[in-house]
Amino acid sequence: MNWRPVLRAAAATALAATVRAPLGLRPPPLWAGLRYGAAAAGLVSAGVAAGTALPAVRVAMRERDVPDAPARWLALDIPVGTVWFEETLFRGAVTAVASRAFGPTGGWLLQAAAFGLWHIPDARTAGDPVLGTVVVTGAAGLGFGWLGRRSGSVLAPMLAHLAINEAGAVAALLTRRGRHRQLESSGLGYSST
Repeated sequence: MNWRPVLRAAAATALAATVRAPLGLRPPPLWAGLRYGAAAAGLVSAGVAAGTALPAVRVAMRERDVPDAPARWLALDIPVGTVWFEETLFRGAVTAVASRAFGPTGGWLLQAAAFGLWHIPDARTAGDPVLGTVVVTGAAGLGFGWLGRRSGSVLAPMLAHLAINEAGAVAALLTRRGRHRQLESSGLGYSST
């Protein structure tokens, strides 16, 4: 088993604990995080579903590489290795340290900028435009940071982030499945066996 997702999450959690980041994972902020996060996750999931109705979006999703083990990707890699890790790191540790140094607004802006820059290697690997990726993920960092500040819990941005990544992953898997079915029925040589 690849322990990388668990190790990443543990490292971010340890860092957040070391800097005494207020994660808000106990009541009452936990309940506020659940409310805000569930609302954001619902909106995000609806947006992804609506986006997949657009032909250009479906084509782009079909072209994405997906892991050979989609169940592991959906159950471990995304929720633990990406969402828990990044939210605990950026909305937890980075926000706490940056807010102490630059105030709450400065901390909010700095964590979003760091989050955007963090995604440069992913953009390069995927062949996506680097500037566009930094802008979009930086904007997401602002939204995630707002959810965390508003609710007092990293659970809210975790749920929103999870919804974005999981809904996108499921949509990519479903559009690829549809592509493979089209190839099988057209006789172009693809076989699922």
